[in-house]
Amino acid sequence: MNRLRPILYLLGGAALLYLVSLLFSDILVYIIISLIISTILRPLVGYLNSLYFYGYKLPKIFTIFISFSVFIGFIVLFVGLFIPLVSEQIQILSKLNYDNLYNRITTPIQSIEVFLIDSIPNIGEEGFIIDRLKESILNFAQTVDFSYVLNNFISITGSIFVAVLAVLFITFFLLYEKGLARRKFIQLIPNKYFEVSIGAIYKIEKLLSNYLLGLLFQMISIFTIASVGLSILGIKYAVTIAVFAAVANLIPYAGPILGATFGIIVGVTTGGIFEFNNELLFLVIKIVSVFAVVQVTDNIVLQPLIFSKSVKAHPLEIFVIIFAGASLAGVVGMVAAIPVYTVIRVIFIELYQGYKQYKIFQN
Repeated sequence: MNRLRPILYLLGGAALLYLVSLLFSDILVYIIISLIISTILRPLVGYLNSLYFYGYKLPKIFTIFISFSVFIGFIVLFVGLFIPLVSEQIQILSKLNYDNLYNRITTPIQSIEVFLIDSIPNIGEEGFIIDRLKESILNFAQTVDFSYVLNNFISITGSIFVAVLAVLFITFFLLYEKGLARRKFIQLIPNKYFEVSIGAIYKIEKLLSNYLLGLLFQMISIFTIASVGLSILGIKYAVTIAVFAAVANLIPYAGPILGATFGIIVGVTTGGIFEFNNELLFLVIKIVSVFAVVQVTDNIVLQPLIFSKSVKAHPLEIFVIIFAGASLAGVVGMVAAIPVYTVIRVIFIELYQGYKQYKIFQN
């Protein structure tokens, strides 16, 4: 019974953690985001704390605010990359000849109608497909409750504001507390389990740190390949497309498809090609070829390097874990699946080694 007690404690703790995550999912998400941001900013805070100005060290609060300013600056630059693109898309939409566009859309539909009328007797009169499409669009527009949409927009905006404040506060505390929370947690560990627990904590921190650095290297590599390739081929907003592709690639499997789709949409709309011809086909082939190189490089070089050095798991394990995360929590689950699996995997491995080597559970 004594040998089973730690496993029961672990299972009970996991069940309690799962229950807490269900009840306080928002707070848990804030903490996870804050941990990631604090991990990213901690080296910069440490470097600034080591500097001396006229013989005096910078206060810790001041270095944290500088680090926050740098982080916010990167976010502003990221958003700023999309402003010219959005502005140009609005101008393109305002200059569109909608009558011409309507004719281009309805012409192939009319051809289908003629074929169906000739092939299937009494299917309908000429124009029945377009009439039904118009009726469906009008019915949908009438069912939309704009007051409900506005209330939801206000509610989402308020939730985002609260989330930003919560993440900033938690991140500030994690950067300022100088490892206090970590030391308090370690003090709670019984002496009998101390060695195994410290080993697990150290390995989890090391693997997650390697994983985050690997993701950063992956994003930089994808951005570099995509931006250089698209620029050489003369695609407008190559840097913006590359940034979006690098960030979207954080979503396993679906990310590369999103990046390529975004690139094709931006390339086609900014190129001013709104009818299917050889020019449009050539443009799409150029964009797809760049993202094909990105995908091959990512699958053959980057992902094996990241997963072998950090997660240390078989590709089939990664595949199953990612789709399990997707079934539990959608896109967020896909992104968080590998770090969560890494933590659980290390804990169980350390417990198993504790049984075999340290024999701490025998008493």
